[in-house]
Amino acid sequence: MFERIAELAIRRPRLILVVAVVAVALMGVLGSGAFGKLLGGGYDDPASQSTRAGKVIDEKFGGETNLVLLVRAAEGRVDAPAAQQDGRALLAGLKKERNLENVVSFWDTGSAALRSEDGREAMVLAHVKGNDTERDENAKSVIDAYTGPYKDALTVRAGGAAAVTSEMGTQSGKDLLLAEGIAVPLTLVLLLIVFGSAVAALLPLVIGIIAIAGTFAELFLLGSVTDVSVFAVNLTTALGLGLGIDYALLMISRFREQLATGASVDDAVRRTVSTAGRTVAFSAATVAAALAALLVFPQYFLRSFGYAGVGVVAIAAFSTLFVMPALFVVLGHRVNSGRMPWSKPGRAGTRAPMWGRLAGTVMRRPALTALPVLAVLLVAASPLLGITFGTPDERVLSAGAESRQVSAVLQEKFDGNDDSALHVVIDTSVGRAPLVSYAAGLSGLKGVARVETSAGTYADGRATAAGNPALGRPDGQRINVVSALAPKSDESQALVGEVRALAPPAGAHALVGGTDAVLVDAKGAIADRLPIAVTLVVLTTFLLLFLFTGSIVQPLRALVLNMISLAATLGVMTWIFQDGHLSSLLGFTAQPMEVSMTVLMFCIAFGLSMDYEVFVTSRIKELHDLGEDNESAVTNGLGHTGRIVSAAACLLAVSFFAFGTAELSFMQLFGLGSGLAILIDAVAVRGILVPAAMRLLGRSAWYAPGFLRKVHGRIGLSEGGPAPEPAAGSPESPYVKDPAQV
Repeated sequence: MFERIAELAIRRPRLILVVAVVAVALMGVLGSGAFGKLLGGGYDDPASQSTRAGKVIDEKFGGETNLVLLVRAAEGRVDAPAAQQDGRALLAGLKKERNLENVVSFWDTGSAALRSEDGREAMVLAHVKGNDTERDENAKSVIDAYTGPYKDALTVRAGGAAAVTSEMGTQSGKDLLLAEGIAVPLTLVLLLIVFGSAVAALLPLVIGIIAIAGTFAELFLLGSVTDVSVFAVNLTTALGLGLGIDYALLMISRFREQLATGASVDDAVRRTVSTAGRTVAFSAATVAAALAALLVFPQYFLRSFGYAGVGVVAIAAFSTLFVMPALFVVLGHRVNSGRMPWSKPGRAGTRAPMWGRLAGTVMRRPALTALPVLAVLLVAASPLLGITFGTPDERVLSAGAESRQVSAVLQEKFDGNDDSALHVVIDTSVGRAPLVSYAAGLSGLKGVARVETSAGTYADGRATAAGNPALGRPDGQRINVVSALAPKSDESQALVGEVRALAPPAGAHALVGGTDAVLVDAKGAIADRLPIAVTLVVLTTFLLLFLFTGSIVQPLRALVLNMISLAATLGVMTWIFQDGHLSSLLGFTAQPMEVSMTVLMFCIAFGLSMDYEVFVTSRIKELHDLGEDNESAVTNGLGHTGRIVSAAACLLAVSFFAFGTAELSFMQLFGLGSGLAILIDAVAVRGILVPAAMRLLGRSAWYAPGFLRKVHGRIGLSEGGPAPEPAAGSPESPYVKDPAQV
């Protein structure tokens, strides 16, 4: 297969490049509409009880409260005459907004629960209509129109889920622009340092651009038929640029090395595609397999990263295999043009004596060198013993964000937080007496401040105020369970279980929704499907590495080492983002690990670690197949791939670390965690643990039962074509018997 790709590039290079340019232009036009198709939110399970409760409330009761306007009197109390007059005017204006429903306030209900304990502030509650995208736009228009000084007596600030989501979407766009503004120039500088040639340094950016443009077009098409999260854009840019550089770096390095041996341009292209191209194909398959596991989760926030991840990997690999060889044919020796002052002629190869010496040292003393590294990684992983999980809320925003400030005031100054109440829905007719009994039972649960129903308001098992007739219908009842507990705390999540466990009126079925119920259901949905996702990742990775190496030991060794490095990464992120270390430096608020982002980071880090596993193993296997013993193959293989892996890791890590500048804390978690995982894998695992494991395994590292060897002989993908002999007088590698380079 790879020989045919090489021959196509040699025969029709300009045709391939013209087709690529036209395709990028078309993908760019199509992809420019992606942002209009992408949605915010997507953290909840569509089939969960909380989601079903929300749908019933939308259909029958005008929707859950998702917008809270916190109104403060300029002077005195909110029940003063001037404040009341302006408050009623504000309420009248909001009730005329066609995108709002269920608008209630202190001024029309007189409810003490909607007024702060000091009387200086009051709440206006509302439901913003629309799907995720429409709701963001509708909320923003209302917030822009009504927040700030209102008339003479009031000041208005916005909070609630709709305001938080709107601010998160706006901040995400700003964070993405800042990250790209840092990553792209820095990456270009690093490419110039790595290649020492302007032309060679620009080629990886070509692959990155194709991958990003193609994935944006994919997101546009998918967004037209299903829900896709706007945050998929962040992964597209980071992974598209990073993998484009990874794959192009491997191909360019091999092509330049072949030219350095005196091979013709055509022969260099053939050898490059049959070796490095094969590595790229397997690497892309392993990364795509890890990211495809995200598709098993019901939340479209996670599925969207699967769509974007698989797409960007496939497009990056496809363009590397077809466009890059065509560029090589057209450029030929000019790939080394634009040489930088620090670049020495004849040093176009990737031979790195330091990596070879490091591998040799580890192979001589595997236990002595590997055990300290393992100890450090296990200590780094230890915070996982206390890990807890949550979903995004106002705390992911900076302390100065308006919606976050409003949330803090609601918790500090109001008797219970209506915005974070549990919403119990009974989708059938219920008599008054059974409803009263059920509500009284709910109000007696620990942590419940009050229970609001159409029949009355209850606290500590008894009626305390009149009911709200809008909460009742002939065909259903809505019950608001207002808690005095901190939202998303362990106690508030336990309350969800207690409310669900309380028997509803006879013949009725109760659905429990609300912020804490959504969190409980999201964690449950991910926990239920996580074993499936992990099993798919492990099995597909094992199968692909077996097809790549012909050994059953190599996949097992790779899986074990990768799990250790991933545990260390997740442990460090838990220590930082959950336990709060470095919070003052990074500017975030410590909170439970965001469950969806943790799963995403695991899949991305696992896939990328397998990326470098394939890079290193491909060269080791090549040398082993040429007759070198295990120790020599490992030492020499790392001597030649070490520089590629370290350079690729640094370049890819830059793309992710750039998101450490984000103001959204879960994007900081994603960027810093993914970047750290890449560096740990490239240095600690590839540099030390791999050679140590290979030395300890010895010849058994390449073991496979006889019947599997036959299977591999039939369906395993092997490189083709012998390595070309070096030209007379060309420098022989100090690490390998065969001068051909990966």
